[in-house]
Amino acid sequence: MAAIMERADENLLPAVYKEVSEAFQVGPSDLGYLTFIRNFVQGMASPVAGVLAISYDRPTILTIGILCWALSTAAVGASKYFFQVAFWRAINGFGLAIVIPALQSFIADSYMDGIRGTGFGFLNLVGTVGGIGGGAIATVMAGHDLWGIPGWRCAFLIMGALSCLIAFLVYQLVVDPKRNISANDTSKMSDRESLMETRTTSSTTVWLESWSAMKIIMKVPTFQFIVLQGLVGSVPWTAIVFITLWFELIGFDHNSAATLVGLFAAGCALGSFFGGVIADRMSRAYPYSGRVMCAQFSSFMGIPFSLFLLRVIPQEVSSYYTYATTLFLMGLTISWCATATNGPMFAEVVPPKHRTMIYAFDRAFEVSFSSFAAPIVGILAEKIYGYDSKSVDPVLGSRREAMALSRGLLSMMVVPFGLCSLFYSPLYWTFKQDRENARLASVKENEML
Repeated sequence: MAAIMERADENLLPAVYKEVSEAFQVGPSDLGYLTFIRNFVQGMASPVAGVLAISYDRPTILTIGILCWALSTAAVGASKYFFQVAFWRAINGFGLAIVIPALQSFIADSYMDGIRGTGFGFLNLVGTVGGIGGGAIATVMAGHDLWGIPGWRCAFLIMGALSCLIAFLVYQLVVDPKRNISANDTSKMSDRESLMETRTTSSTTVWLESWSAMKIIMKVPTFQFIVLQGLVGSVPWTAIVFITLWFELIGFDHNSAATLVGLFAAGCALGSFFGGVIADRMSRAYPYSGRVMCAQFSSFMGIPFSLFLLRVIPQEVSSYYTYATTLFLMGLTISWCATATNGPMFAEVVPPKHRTMIYAFDRAFEVSFSSFAAPIVGILAEKIYGYDSKSVDPVLGSRREAMALSRGLLSMMVVPFGLCSLFYSPLYWTFKQDRENARLASVKENEML
């Protein structure tokens, strides 16, 4: 449920870019800055999750993060000025920075090596359900006023309230998979209280442990190369936040735009799950290269699909079914990397106690770098390709501005997808040694205990 709400929250603002643009009189570059601010703060703050995991159990960390994004999401819906929206998007990024690495390490600790891709795929599958729901509901609500309040503002307020409920349920019901708790001996709450009472780690020790974990992670070649591909591979996913706005500029109504984006998200959900399953089977046949091959295939497929979507299909309302088919197939094939390769391989190249930290640092590098993609798309569309927000009809959109935005999107998708596929290649040589080193380190730690 936390994963569902996290993805719904991420998709909420891009789904109502058009309405936010009209409400605050801003263009694509300013909208891109909102995504940049949230993602940049998320990237910079992600290591905090790794530090917190040393001192606190992960249900507590998740609760703190969910409350941060819940309150900031509701505040965006109540904002009167654009700078207020920007401020609360930064707070939203801090909450996501805490939640996402904790969720990923949860999965890593809950599944064994041979089926970990399936675990990550399932997490992404259910999370994407939230993304589809959040984006679709917000897009549909944006076209109506509820109780005299613009629909897009109501969507943010409702999402904030539901997220607060999820935070309460996580704190009350979730058990950290690192702890084996006997239901006959103690309740979850008493175990949490006992853990806090018996903890003797000082703040100095926590920072020393954190620094030690950082140094270990940074020296792992597999981590370095996965982060390198992520720096460019995450750029298209950040740029694509403009896709709802693009469809509305072409002339699609709110329902049609929501359906098209929902089909892409559905393809990504199924693709991430099946990609994880396929990679698990490939890793059993080819233990040190199977996952890498899956990632290279998936990232490469972004090139032809981006070209076909943004350049070949006529940008007209009559192309609805062509867009629908292309978006679904595109999502089905380009969404494998995180679940098939990145998440499972990270779990195998460091000892278990460092897993939250490695996911946190991966987010720190990738998200902070890719955060520049959204404003760059807006700047390219406005400054290079002639996008003018004043020329956009509130109902019919503008084909000229749609073409300008599509060119900005294309520039941030084709080349990054190609570089991403190329940068996975060194893993064919580094992964085997890094995995053996991590297993030896785990054995030594267990012997010391």
